[in-house]
Amino acid sequence: MISFFSKDTTFDFKGRRFTKQWLKDVANKENRTLGDINVIFCSDPYLLGINQKYLQHDYYTDIITFDYCEGSVLSGDLFISVDSVKDNSVFFKTTFEDELNRVIVHGLLHLIGYDDHTPEDQRMMRSKEDFYLCRRSDLLH
Repeated sequence: MISFFSKDTTFDFKGRRFTKQWLKDVANKENRTLGDINVIFCSDPYLLGINQKYLQHDYYTDIITFDYCEGSVLSGDLFISVDSVKDNSVFFKTTFEDELNRVIVHGLLHLIGYDDHTPEDQRMMRSKEDFYLCRRSDLLH
């Protein structure tokens, strides 16, 4: 089950039902099933606090993923900074919605096992993000 929450922000996520369907499709394509996934939208300061407390990192980021997966069942918490997503959408010259969807699927791909530490990992992650964003678009039509 996918649940959506907001912490330290007034952001109200629209499109929950479709996003759940899309993420289920991503999981199925990767031969996984969805367990309990919490998507928590928050502010930059809130996510910075999590980054400092749990990862000992002192910098802003757009997403932090906590993995609670067991076998092929995907479970975890996706903490997403709405502030950083907004800034990134301007920087990358895309819409806020497109950038938000990229960050959401990025978090799910981390739960699936993809990483982004090396340039090769980053290319694979970006390729998977692009693929599933296209599938999302196709599912809409």
